[in-house]
Amino acid sequence: MPKRLHLVFGGELADSEQSRFRNPDDVEIIGLYPDYDSAYAAWKDVSQRTVDNAMIRYFIAHLHRLLDEQQPGSATREIDSNGP
Repeated sequence: MPKRLHLVFGGELADSEQSRFRNPDDVEIIGLYPDYDSAYAAWKDVSQRTVDNAMIRYFIAHLHRLLDEQQPGSATREIDSNGP
């Protein structure tokens, strides 16, 4: 599998039905990972520790897509950080 940079991050959401953070200043950066499998393992670990709180959610961002301008845009939803 090719090495491609991924970011795992998350925090408390303003609404459990959307991907808008309650306070973007408090978003937690879990780490940067050289491949999806490593990022997924980190995401799974942190997500399982917060499973009892539906307002806390973590995401995997495919940073390699930002670096390759020739690659089509991601289907990943935009995360709104403008507040409620």
